[in-house]
Amino acid sequence: MYIHEKQLIQAGKSAAHASKAVVLLHGRGSSAPGILSLARHLQLDEALLLAPQATNNSWYPYSFLAPVADNQPALDSALALVDDAVAEATRAGIPTHAVYLVGFSQGACLALEYVARHAQPYGGVVAFTGGLIGESLNFGNYTGDFEGTPILITSGDNDPHVPLHRIEESATVLRDLGAAVITEIYPGKPHSISPDETLLANETIFGGNDRG
Repeated sequence: MYIHEKQLIQAGKSAAHASKAVVLLHGRGSSAPGILSLARHLQLDEALLLAPQATNNSWYPYSFLAPVADNQPALDSALALVDDAVAEATRAGIPTHAVYLVGFSQGACLALEYVARHAQPYGGVVAFTGGLIGESLNFGNYTGDFEGTPILITSGDNDPHVPLHRIEESATVLRDLGAAVITEIYPGKPHSISPDETLLANETIFGGNDRG
């Protein structure tokens, strides 16, 4: 049930005409087409869009704060799907420094976990309400050097799924790996993606910070 089938939806520019690739990771209960609709609110006109689909619409069964072993083998399978999407972009001729990752909620957690385990220069990362995965963080999993990759993490100040202490802990790990981390916490924001967040993502990640 929790070994993910390989499903990857492509949209946006064709690889031959794209200046960047964006991997979009949906939240629990959502879908690849659902997260692709977010692209209408982001400055992705020149991007190849790659959206993996989680089997049964969930990347892993329990909270991201559960012990990692409880979310296996789904978590490793999900991380492998993200790796496949990044590899698809590079096979298409888009260098990793022009690959971006965007996720919401469970997808945001997965995006941060993936890049922390594969730290290198990316175009940028946007985590709409997410943090690194595990009851406690295994710092031995996180290696490499982001070399200044911009990473934006946004959330509400009292989100029911993602506590602020994990966002702060995640930001520290990512900074230690060489990322330029921006966190923005919105008072009273519900568990959703607000227009303010997409505007901030455009300003900090997609507008004027194109590393491609």
